[in-house]
Amino acid sequence: MPNPQKTRRSFLATAGTLAVATLTGVKPAHAQMARTPLNNMPEAIRTLTRGAPVNTGKVKLDLPPLVENGHLVPLNVSVQSPMSETDYVKAIHIFTERNPLPEMATFHLGPRAGRAQVATRVRLADTQNVVAIAELSDGSFWSDSAHLIVTLAACLEELPA
Repeated sequence: MPNPQKTRRSFLATAGTLAVATLTGVKPAHAQMARTPLNNMPEAIRTLTRGAPVNTGKVKLDLPPLVENGHLVPLNVSVQSPMSETDYVKAIHIFTERNPLPEMATFHLGPRAGRAQVATRVRLADTQNVVAIAELSDGSFWSDSAHLIVTLAACLEELPA
């Protein structure tokens, strides 16, 4: 037969924890992940491009389609470019739709870079689309995107109100 004092203590501890969480507005991690809001990625891209069209092609975004942990996600971006003095990649921008800020990273390149390629690890808040945009020296913008499923999210903090 279970100890009634232990059962009562467990119940009171659980009830107290829930009451404090309710009063303070603290949410469990799984509730935050389910409600990770979309940031304003399309507006951030329009601001970057100043309304110029974003073409598809030339850019290859390489992400795993499924990751267990959103804290260390490998990301590779390469751009087809001769990287000459007159034709080169000026910058590669990485955007996400569910991280607290839409523009996750910017890599500035120049003709002396040799190759238009970057590789890094990033934190992703949730399952989402990631977009890589290359800004070329002629003023054009090229992009590629990938959908990524994250089973254990990172970046659980809320966006400012």
